[in-house]
Amino acid sequence: MTPLFSRKLSRLGIGVVILAAAILPTSMASAVGTRTFQLEKIEDLKGGDLTGVSVDSNGTVRAGFTLGTTAIADVTSVWSSVVLADGSVLLGTGSDGKIYKVNAAGQTTLVATTGQMAVSSLVVAWNGDVIAGTFPEGKLYKLPAGGGTGAQAAEFGTIAGTEDIWALAFDAKSGSLYAGTGPEGKVFKIDQQGKSQVFFDSDEAHIISLAIGDDGSLYAGSSGKALLYKITGPGRATVAYDFDGDEVKAIAMGKNGTMFVVANKMGEQLAPPKRNKGAGPQTTRPAKAGKGSLFRFGKEGIAEELLSDSETHFVSLAVDDAGAPYVGTGAEGRVYTVDDSHTTSLVADTEERQVGALVVAGKRKFIATTDPVVFHEIKGTGGGDAVWTSKVLDAGLRASFGRLNWRGEGALELSTRSGNTATPDTSWGAWSAGLSQPGDVQSAPGRYVQIRARWSRDPKASLRELALYFVTDNARPVVTSIDAAAKNSKPSMKSGIASSGGEAPKPTTGVKISWRVDNPDQDDLRYRVSYRLEGQTTWRTAHKPTDKVTRTELDWDTTGLPEGIYRVRVEASDEMANPPDRAQRHVLESGAVLVDNTPPVYKSISMQGRKLRGEVSDGLGPISRIEVAVAGTDEWRPVFPSDGIFDEASEAFDVDVSSIVPAGTQLVVVRTYDSAGNVVTRDVDAR
Repeated sequence: MTPLFSRKLSRLGIGVVILAAAILPTSMASAVGTRTFQLEKIEDLKGGDLTGVSVDSNGTVRAGFTLGTTAIADVTSVWSSVVLADGSVLLGTGSDGKIYKVNAAGQTTLVATTGQMAVSSLVVAWNGDVIAGTFPEGKLYKLPAGGGTGAQAAEFGTIAGTEDIWALAFDAKSGSLYAGTGPEGKVFKIDQQGKSQVFFDSDEAHIISLAIGDDGSLYAGSSGKALLYKITGPGRATVAYDFDGDEVKAIAMGKNGTMFVVANKMGEQLAPPKRNKGAGPQTTRPAKAGKGSLFRFGKEGIAEELLSDSETHFVSLAVDDAGAPYVGTGAEGRVYTVDDSHTTSLVADTEERQVGALVVAGKRKFIATTDPVVFHEIKGTGGGDAVWTSKVLDAGLRASFGRLNWRGEGALELSTRSGNTATPDTSWGAWSAGLSQPGDVQSAPGRYVQIRARWSRDPKASLRELALYFVTDNARPVVTSIDAAAKNSKPSMKSGIASSGGEAPKPTTGVKISWRVDNPDQDDLRYRVSYRLEGQTTWRTAHKPTDKVTRTELDWDTTGLPEGIYRVRVEASDEMANPPDRAQRHVLESGAVLVDNTPPVYKSISMQGRKLRGEVSDGLGPISRIEVAVAGTDEWRPVFPSDGIFDEASEAFDVDVSSIVPAGTQLVVVRTYDSAGNVVTRDVDAR
C-alpha cells in the first residue's frame, strides 16, 4: 500500500463496489453461477451509514465517534468556534454575523449579533474575553468572558484599510492578539484597547490562517499562492513553504514542536459574498469541491504530506490530546484522521455538507456542520449505538443469498435485509437475526441487499474483508442484432449510406459476422453460428464443430461455397455458467448475406471513335463500378451506365471518353466491379 492517502484512496465519496462479476471456481462455489459481493477497501465500506464507526484506508471498520445532534435553526453556515473555560462552545455563523452558545447540557442560545455578514474567527483573549473577527467591514467585537446576552455585540475596534478579518490568534505569553486580513494580505497586531498596527505586510491578497508556534513565532497562511509564512518579529518573515495550491486554509500546532497545515487547490476562486474589491478566498459554496492536502512539519521544518483528497477540499483542522490531526471536509460532511504510518481513518460521516468547525481535544469535543448547521457533540467512542451499514448492494436481478463471511477481531453481530427497490422501504424484509460468526444469510431472495454490523457486545472489535455469496435468477441471454459484412469493407461516412467514389473494393471470401447480446445476469456465454442458402432448410456450422465461440464475432470463410443469398443464425447459450436444467438459449436469424466470389463478364464491348459501348453482367450483382484508363497509365476514371445508376446485375454503357482518351491510336482498358469487389478487366482499341 502506498504511503499517501491519495494513492490509497483513488476516489473518496464513491459508494460500495456493486458487483464482482467474476464467476467463482466450482470448488469454491456452492453452485455454478455463484457470485459474490466483496467489501474489502475503504471505497467499498464507507458508502453506507457509519453511525459511531470508523473505516480506515486498510479496509478495517472499528467503533468510532459517538455523536450527538443539536440543530441550530435560522443559521446558514458555521465559520468559527471557540471553547470557553466552563466547557460551553461559541459558534460564529454566517447569518447576520450571529454568535451562538452551546452549553454543557447541549442547550443553544443566541449570545451576540454583529450585523456583519459572517463571524469568520473567534478567540479567547485577555481575561477570558472573546474577540470576534468579521467581514465585510473589518470590525472586531468583544464578548465578556462566558458569552453575552444576545444583544448587539460591543465593537472592539476597526482595522483601517481592512475589509476582511479571516483569522485571529492570541499569544497568551506575550498578551498579543494578531489578525490575518484582506484584501491587502496584512497581519495586524492588536493591543488590549483595540488599537492595531501592521505587523507583517505580505505580497498576497489575503491572510486567512494564523497560529502561534511553541517558540513564539507567528505562522500565517495565505490565499492566492498558498504560502506559509513564519513571522519572527515586526516585518520579519520568511516563506516556510510554498504549497501546490491556492490557499493555506488552517494551521494547528501539535506535540513536540510539530505543526499541521491544510492546503487546498480549488477549482475556482470566488470572491466573498459582499462588497469586496479584492479576489478573496473560498467563502461561498464553489460549483465543485477542490482538492485538499494535510501536511506535517517537524521541529526541523521538513514538510511531510500525510494525506490528500482529490475529491474535496478541507475546511477545518484540529489536533487531539494525543497529538493526532483531524480534518473536516468541504463536501459530504466527513472527518478524517491519519496516523504516523499514513493510515487514514474516516471517523465521522455526518448528514450535512461541510464541517465548518472541529474540536477533538480537551473537555468539550464536537463537530459543527454547515448546510444545515448542526452541533454534533463527540460523546465518546463505540458503544451500543456503533453500527455500520453497507450501501445498498445491487445483484442486478433477483438473487438468493448464501453465506456471509468476514474477518476481524472481537465479538460482532452481523445481519442482512433484502428487497426489490433501490432505496429500502416498507417493502423490504426486516433485518435478519444476528450472526456472531460467518454463516448462511436468512434474508429472502431479492435484487438488493444490505449488511449491518453492531459493536454492542465489544467496543474494541474490528471488521474487515466481507464477502456475501449469491446466485441470481437465470435470465435468458437474447441476441438482439446480427451484422455481416465483407472483411475488407470500410464503414461509410453516414450510417446506412455507402460512400461515393474513393478506392474500389477488393474481393474477399471472408465475411465478418458480429452480433449484440442482452445478457442481464452477465453469465459467461457460448455461441453457435450457422448458415443456410436462401431457399434451403439445412443449417450448416460456420465454424469448426469443436470450436467454443465465446466472443461476439466470427470470421466466416466462404471459399468453395456457391454464390447466392445466405442467412446466418446465432445461438446464445449460458450453459457454461449453469447446470443443464437451468441453461437458457436464444436464437436469432440475420437478414440477407451476399456470398459472391466470381467476377462479372462482358457480354459486349467496343469502341467507335471515342464512344465506348458495351454491356457487363454478374451472376448476383449488382454491378457497382465501371472504370476506364489508357493502357500504361494509372489514371482510372469512373463512367456511369446508360441509365445513370448502378442498381442491377446487368448494366449497359454508352459513353464519350474523349476527355479521358487522347487523340491518336490508343489501347483503352475497361474494368468492372460487382458489389462484392470481384473485378473483370478488358482492353479495346481506340483509333
